[in-house]
Amino acid sequence: MRGRAFPGKLNLFQRMMLRWRSLHPYNAVHVARVTRAFDAELAREHIAATLARWGIAGFTLDATRRRYVYRGGVPKPQIDVLECADPGDSERVLAGEIARQLNTPFELGEPLRFFVVDVRNAFLLGVAYDHFLAGGDSVAMLLGAIVIAMMPDGIRAVAPVEPPPLYPPTYSWLLRTHARWFAAALAAMPALMRESKHALRTRDRDPDDPRNAYALIRVAPTDTAALRRHAAGFGVTLHDLVIALLLRSLSPFATARHAERTRRGIAVASIVNIRKDFGGDNASAFGQLLASLRVMHSVPDGIGVAELARDVRSATLPIKRRHLYLRTLFGLAAASCAWPLMSDHQRSRFYAKHYPAWAGVSMLDVDPLWPASAGSAQSYTRGVSTGPLTPAVLAISTTAAEISIGVSWRPTALSNDFPDRLRAEIEQCARD
Repeated sequence: MRGRAFPGKLNLFQRMMLRWRSLHPYNAVHVARVTRAFDAELAREHIAATLARWGIAGFTLDATRRRYVYRGGVPKPQIDVLECADPGDSERVLAGEIARQLNTPFELGEPLRFFVVDVRNAFLLGVAYDHFLAGGDSVAMLLGAIVIAMMPDGIRAVAPVEPPPLYPPTYSWLLRTHARWFAAALAAMPALMRESKHALRTRDRDPDDPRNAYALIRVAPTDTAALRRHAAGFGVTLHDLVIALLLRSLSPFATARHAERTRRGIAVASIVNIRKDFGGDNASAFGQLLASLRVMHSVPDGIGVAELARDVRSATLPIKRRHLYLRTLFGLAAASCAWPLMSDHQRSRFYAKHYPAWAGVSMLDVDPLWPASAGSAQSYTRGVSTGPLTPAVLAISTTAAEISIGVSWRPTALSNDFPDRLRAEIEQCARD
């Protein structure tokens, strides 16, 4: 009876995120530009109608049984409004609000918050969410459906975005369906563990202070086009190129590796969306179907971007082709077993000790998730809490026109010039 009353079952990644949020809010934020004057009542009406049509209302979690349900009903969304008289100041106001949202906890029964930065004849519509609820792709689709509902009548008359199924399968379904992938991933676990012994551990002045800072890097359209050309010319993906630039920006913070005998690598983790592995209707369900991979490199002085990006590609390609990103699920399972035996003090240091990574990357191509009638998403921005896994996270959103990178980091682990170093690497690469 309880299973029927709670049809959704949390997967392994979601359960781990619930544990992370016990140390610090583990949130994410999406923001899109709406090209019309802001009307608070109209915005609440369209948000409520979209949530109701999608069935995303009345969220209830049974944490003991690891199950959840959307009970429906009439949602009553609240919208925090930030006035911005000077449009040129909107990016600063937006970055400050995203930082606040990343550091503000959610009640378990209220996993969504909306806010607006009002910029005269347009506004930035943001949704913050408890990250265990869904992955970035699902929330981008939801925000796109809300934005299209707010468009002028000529656009809004197009058929609305069809709501996806609400309850995706768990990883056990994938294990039963693709047991050979998991067997290969399990066989590759010893190599991942050996690699961890060669990764330089991050240094945090106060691991018990998990607050997040946030900065926004908006890559100009001309620079975005240049980065895409460089990636193609190097024979790598844009994802590989960004990781290479991230490694270069982290290098000055990891100079201790030069004095190490074995721990001489800088490791970077990256989220992998595994919806394609589930296939069919499962791949479109609202929720979260994620794994991760990790790349490590010594980043020797003088190494060029092209060489570093190709080295990154040589590491990521076999992981993706052989589905070896699934091995991180075994790591999550092991951490899940150890978690109840640790104090909060030990939990905040667990990953830096056993799975060192200096930063995480979450990359999302927004346009394929956006309503076709709305065109390319405008000024799309994201932010993701760091959690205990890494001291920094890059929430990278790509559209046809531009790349935006929301950088969240723990100031106790990385200095406040970290985003500036990353921005400089990006601009230098674009102009070379």
